[in-house]
Amino acid sequence: EVQLQASGGGLVQAGGSLRLSCAASGISFDDYAIAWFRQVPGKEREGVSCISTSYGSTRYADSVKGRFTISSDNAKNTVYLQMNSLKSEDTAIYYCAARVVVDTLRPCEGYYGMDYWGKGTLVTVSS
Repeated sequence: EVQLQASGGGLVQAGGSLRLSCAASGISFDDYAIAWFRQVPGKEREGVSCISTSYGSTRYADSVKGRFTISSDNAKNTVYLQMNSLKSEDTAIYYCAARVVVDTLRPCEGYYGMDYWGKGTLVTVSS
């Protein structure tokens, strides 16, 4: 059984930092790319960042470039999203998801076709 467990959300002041974790079981990072999404109720879900450790690929939405960093610990089968310089517009429920890598040249191309989803973790940034 595949499970993705996101954690690390919370309340933080604008300008602060949080680190989200996505612990995966039942899949191998050798075969899957892991992506972070976020969603505000009533708005469309947004792809935030993606990582494929086997193919050395990362991707960031323009809205988070320079502030967020995605990384992974393959030994722990966990992906992290370090979020710095947080803004009120970063407030959302954050989800992690996994997609099998098909295009090995562009493993993080596009935030679609995810195979597995975890439950979200709420990030609230107060201004």
